[in-house]
Amino acid sequence: MARYNGPKTKISRIFGEPILGNGKWLGKNSLPPGQHGATRKRKSLGEYALQLREKQKAKYTYGVLERQFRKTFEEASRRKGVTGENLIKLLEARLDNTIFRLGIAPSRPAARQLVSHKHIEVNGEVVNVPSFQLKAGDVITIKEGSKGKTSITSLVRGKNPKFNWLDWNETELKGTFITYPERESVPENIKEQLIVELYSK
Repeated sequence: MARYNGPKTKISRIFGEPILGNGKWLGKNSLPPGQHGATRKRKSLGEYALQLREKQKAKYTYGVLERQFRKTFEEASRRKGVTGENLIKLLEARLDNTIFRLGIAPSRPAARQLVSHKHIEVNGEVVNVPSFQLKAGDVITIKEGSKGKTSITSLVRGKNPKFNWLDWNETELKGTFITYPERESVPENIKEQLIVELYSK
């Protein structure tokens, strides 16, 4: 299953923000990566470079590679409404992202692993596809046989209350995807309109 396995801090330093991980080294060294990072100034980027950078940021943030990202964009453009907002909604509705948002896993890569190792059920059925698109009303639970494993349950921290498009039952370890989120509710610092402009060229 394809995914980015490279250095995470390097990616954070490229964008100047914690795209992957907690970015704990970003404060110590926010210079561009590479041996000449200390002497190289961050030059102002052109229009195309800014658009490409924003697409890369979205891909790294949600753990999606190019082919799948383009398919998601094409689906977003087919739907009614603003294409950029539709793109963010579809990325947020991915199963691995929703598990991360529910607090079942501490990160998106960890959520992806839970799904691919068949620890997660959607509407009572085991789903092992991290990119699985959730629909309004879908119920996400930890598989019954996995609830007794402390290596899984010890990571559960519960949902952040600001994610109002999700519901979480701590007693039953059960979450519900209520609806697609509004763009202003999604905290990721992504300028989706630049991505739309890039794919519109």
